[in-house]
Amino acid sequence: MTKTVIINGANARTSRVNAIQQYILENVGATTIEVFDLPAQDLISANFASAAIKAANALVEQADVVVVLTPVYKAAYSGILKTYLDLIPQKGFENKHIIPIAVGGTAHHLLAIDYALKPVFSALGATSISQGVFILDKQIERTEQGFVIEAVIKERIQQQLIRELVTV
Repeated sequence: MTKTVIINGANARTSRVNAIQQYILENVGATTIEVFDLPAQDLISANFASAAIKAANALVEQADVVVVLTPVYKAAYSGILKTYLDLIPQKGFENKHIIPIAVGGTAHHLLAIDYALKPVFSALGATSISQGVFILDKQIERTEQGFVIEAVIKERIQQQLIRELVTV
């Protein structure tokens, strides 16, 4: 059975990125690392000895597939995600399939996956990186009951996950 872990690089529970995480969890068995729940001091000070960081890294180590979720700010992934990626061991993505999913405010940030995320994944040893999914934040509506994701986005995520999980 394929083990999947989601690394959620959102800065808060109110982020639209969390709607994507919830959708994936409802459709694929996965474990989640919510970076904003990791100790801030450990992230900022690059505390590799932190029990919380070691536990998160163990989840990544055990995974076959790693889904990386991030909002896009100023044409790049979130800073909080970067602080965690810096704490993953040098070859921590080796022998893993990586699926990047980014949520941004404009289509101008579409290339953030290719030019910002993928080089970091490669530096972490990833050799299998999917093309990823870029989502405009307006395709995820915030309501009083939570979030509503447009059907076309759900379909793209499903296609990407199913295609990648079947080939792993």
